[in-house]
Amino acid sequence: MEPQIVNADPKYAPVDLMEPSPHGFIHIAAAVRPGRLPLVLPSRDRSRLLAALNELARQLAGLDAVDRATVFRAIVMPPTARQSAYLQERGDALHPPNFDVVVLVETGSPAVIDEVRGTSQYQALVDALRHEANDVRVIAMRNVKRIADVDRSRKGLYLFNYFVAEDVQVGLALWDYLAGWYAVETGLANSMVLAPLDGQRSDYSFINFARWDERLPRFLWQQLSTKSFRTYVLANLEANRVGSMPVLYRLA
Repeated sequence: MEPQIVNADPKYAPVDLMEPSPHGFIHIAAAVRPGRLPLVLPSRDRSRLLAALNELARQLAGLDAVDRATVFRAIVMPPTARQSAYLQERGDALHPPNFDVVVLVETGSPAVIDEVRGTSQYQALVDALRHEANDVRVIAMRNVKRIADVDRSRKGLYLFNYFVAEDVQVGLALWDYLAGWYAVETGLANSMVLAPLDGQRSDYSFINFARWDERLPRFLWQQLSTKSFRTYVLANLEANRVGSMPVLYRLA
């Protein structure tokens, strides 16, 4: 099904896409010390955990079936659920992504994810998270849309945007238009949409992963000061009964 586009603007044409990545992904997210403010404040316990996770991720990335494993720490959790009628409507069925720590594992293909999850290196990393976190969510995923690969080799402003949609196919089609807005207004040049593998339990319809060479204040200003963010991005999310819950991260 095609999305309903309100306040259409030819400037925000659907973004050009390349073929999805053939790799598999394991999204491991944890609420360690998220706090109650949008700004995620430093935590000594979290810092110790991140140091341990980076070493465990390095060991995991040494497996033949794993291409890389990257650890992220949250810096801002915008209170978007409060601003969306659709998200409010979902009520207790909604699981806000209060994840101040994320590990993204990239495997050679989706077919080897179970093999990776059976290794001692993977289990050690997940156990370390479960020991410190109040909530850990693991989703085996594949890439379904790609503007370009997201560079995880250097510092930057990273986004994991957690989407829920009444109709997943409508939500995925709408993402093309929203990404078009971000390309024009924020210079977005890379992004990958990750979707749960068949049979995977997930609180989210899909997750958008992206990166900017941008300072946090400027990135936020580019959105909040632009009228079309409300009249186009937020309006189309509501019109299509899609919810977006972004969290911004740095490399740990």
